[in-house]
Amino acid sequence: MISHAFLQQYWWVIISLLGGLLGFLMFVQGGQTFIYSLPLNGMQRKIIVNALGRKWEFTFTTLVTFGGAFFASFPLFYATSFGGAYWLWMLILFSFIIQAIAYEYRSKPSNVLGSNTYDIFLLINGSLGPFLTGVAVATFFTGAHFSLDNLNRVIWQSPAHGLEAIADIRNMALGFALLFLARVNGLLFIINTVGDEDLLSKARSKVPLNSLFFLVFFLYFVLMILLKEGPAIEPSKGEIFMQKFKYMHNFLQMFPVLIMFLAGVAGVLYGIYVTVFMESRKGIWFSGSGAILTVFALFLVAGLNNTAFYPSLDDLQSSLTIYRASSSRFTLETMMYVSFIIPFVIAYIWYAWRAITNRKISYEEIESSGHAY
Repeated sequence: MISHAFLQQYWWVIISLLGGLLGFLMFVQGGQTFIYSLPLNGMQRKIIVNALGRKWEFTFTTLVTFGGAFFASFPLFYATSFGGAYWLWMLILFSFIIQAIAYEYRSKPSNVLGSNTYDIFLLINGSLGPFLTGVAVATFFTGAHFSLDNLNRVIWQSPAHGLEAIADIRNMALGFALLFLARVNGLLFIINTVGDEDLLSKARSKVPLNSLFFLVFFLYFVLMILLKEGPAIEPSKGEIFMQKFKYMHNFLQMFPVLIMFLAGVAGVLYGIYVTVFMESRKGIWFSGSGAILTVFALFLVAGLNNTAFYPSLDDLQSSLTIYRASSSRFTLETMMYVSFIIPFVIAYIWYAWRAITNRKISYEEIESSGHAY
């Protein structure tokens, strides 16, 4: 019989993998932040919007899958975070809703608002989506103001209901790191996809500065979590206590995760290097793979190795662990069998991705395709 503890760890790994995929696919949001600064004219803007528009549904679908899997496998986290920090989550969801509206109506003949209004929607989503998502994920390490009673009812201690997380410089650091990673990957995707030489040259020139900002914020956040105390679980009693260098211990004690993390960072850096110094157009594949591995590893160290993945800043014993927050063994086991179709879904996504981008995107290709965003 499969143990409940194994299933809880299995689903945390699945959630972590989905988080890694989402971190990569946010290149769509990153690319949207350049729709005003990168193109020189309306034609080039249309090229950028259509290049990104052919991939936005992958990001949206992964976000929904990530949220749904998290809700089904760890419902107490949903009840705690969404029930308490709802203003933060509502802003995140709102930014993705206006993205869907923008791509749906931007080029409709009856569009009374004008395409520029929807371009502003895309810019808002591109800026707020990654930043606020990074802030929310950072609270897995920095904690949140909540407590739970004996019936696991949530008592949120901050009147800002999640917005207080934005005021924490540590959360902001991961928010900006994810934003600039998305911007870098957005540029690398544009370089890989579009056929306009002027756009390619300008996109390549913007990679170094955005990469520098990403590294500054990312290194600050990583050093912070490695040197701070973290909430550890006493296995024999189930009590939670603060342990010095907890996340550093997690990396060292889960050596494959450390290797994954270092390989991910190296992949991102190599993707940037070959783009800037070797003028390669394939940097997105190295940087994208690296982003998946890096975010995957961060999620793993946040929840595995007897670690509370959602620390409470008001009542340490209310902190959420994968053991306390999970669904029943029956639910997790049933979901596990359903999850076996994930490799087939990934294969389909890969096939659809290749089919959509089998030709470099140019203005002529957009006009001849019969569909444009």
